[in-house]
Amino acid sequence: MTHYQKLLRISTTGKSLYNITPKIAAIVAESGVRTGLCTLFLRHTSASLIIQENADPDVLLDLAEFMAKLVPESTHYIHNAEGPDDMPAHIRTAITHTSEHIPINNGHLVLGTWQGIYIWEHRQRNHSRELVVHVSG
Repeated sequence: MTHYQKLLRISTTGKSLYNITPKIAAIVAESGVRTGLCTLFLRHTSASLIIQENADPDVLLDLAEFMAKLVPESTHYIHNAEGPDDMPAHIRTAITHTSEHIPINNGHLVLGTWQGIYIWEHRQRNHSRELVVHVSG
């Protein structure tokens, strides 16, 4: 079995969803694995990974609005040392994911037609996020 691992650094410019599908697809191609599994692990507690629609940007806007209503930013949290978006970011990450597994077939990610891989930045300010990409097969 072949294992290939790479650390990606993704710069975010505030709260948003960042499509990283092309970067992950390039690493899978670079790995040379034809059939296997791509494991993604985001090394943070205030950003998350999701697989979501990549065709209609309104889906991402609706998701962001839903999450803002579900976990509002405020100063009523005990943990607020870094501002009112700090604890809500941790909660948002806890109810989403920091890892994903995507099958590889014929050297390509086996994503659905309308699926993309996103880092969901939950903080207002810029960050450099680290994503471990592990390809095995």
